[in-house]
Amino acid sequence: MRYKPQRHAKRHERVVVKDEFAIVLDYMPLGNPYDKHPQHRTSPVAQAIGTKYFTLVEIVPLKELSISVGERVPIASMPNLPGHPVYDRLTYNDLTTVAKENLEKVLRRIVEEKERVFVQFFNIAEPINIRLHSLELLPGIGKKTLALILEERKKKPFESFEDIRRRVRINDPAKLFVDRLLTELRCEERYYLFIDPYPPSTEYRRLGYLELLYKYTNYSDPW
Repeated sequence: MRYKPQRHAKRHERVVVKDEFAIVLDYMPLGNPYDKHPQHRTSPVAQAIGTKYFTLVEIVPLKELSISVGERVPIASMPNLPGHPVYDRLTYNDLTTVAKENLEKVLRRIVEEKERVFVQFFNIAEPINIRLHSLELLPGIGKKTLALILEERKKKPFESFEDIRRRVRINDPAKLFVDRLLTELRCEERYYLFIDPYPPSTEYRRLGYLELLYKYTNYSDPW
């Protein structure tokens, strides 16, 4: 009888993401019965969002590192790096109900932590075309508010969310960014101010403001 070599399952290639830290949106120690990866339906798995580039990820918790919902944890997209291994990128629709419920408050936490980064958007945002300005992609900013923002930033750059609130009468500037990030994570837009739409498509136009804001503010923290 001729020997037939055993066929081994194809090794999973870990997904590379730019984030080094993530906040846990849902942790399932017994697995996720609806997971698209069969091996994660009965084994510990977590869903999280990157704290610097807002990448939705599925991570495999390391036994030696504790993990809980709402915790910021190190993640590793490459072998031999410290942190919980990133197994896959996720879409908004891949998120569990618990993860979706936690997403908005986690986004607000990140935006408020990076206040000086997002405030800078009000100072550097430019027109997309002759009819649309980047600032108008933030929910609630119409032509009148846009004109006021442009007028005020000529006088003096905005310095904080409170400064924006006082000078252009936007009650909750942080919420504008949270709502916009939610919309972009759901892939409901043509233009993407901050995130890399996933899965990518030629129908999307990425504007790349997040990297620009980090550059303008000299933001170098890995989270």
